[in-house]
Amino acid sequence: MSWELKRTKQCAKCPWRKDVDPNDIPNGYTRERHEALGCTIAKGLNIGGIGGEMRVMACHETEDAHCLGWLVNQLGPGNNIPLRMQMLQCDNRAEIVLSGEQWDSFEDTLPDD
Repeated sequence: MSWELKRTKQCAKCPWRKDVDPNDIPNGYTRERHEALGCTIAKGLNIGGIGGEMRVMACHETEDAHCLGWLVNQLGPGNNIPLRMQMLQCDNRAEIVLSGEQWDSFEDTLPDD
């Protein structure tokens, strides 16, 4: 079944952007909530999302939308196989636009304290 991403342009305060200080993310940013998103990151050959529940990082700006920095990371270096399979059915995947340099890993997105 085909589907579309709710947004295709990365938001201005995305924590995957190297030029964003996560502490400036609106809507109640906390380091604890940020660290808890580690459960959305594929580990190894993580195939648990195939045919079952898949955890995704949501955009903090748009309700029910994927975080595009997370999405592109997981499709590339994050090697999230279930997500890659799901995205084959996404009709607007070619419209994804990121802004600026992106972090290579989830750990890099966490602020320096």
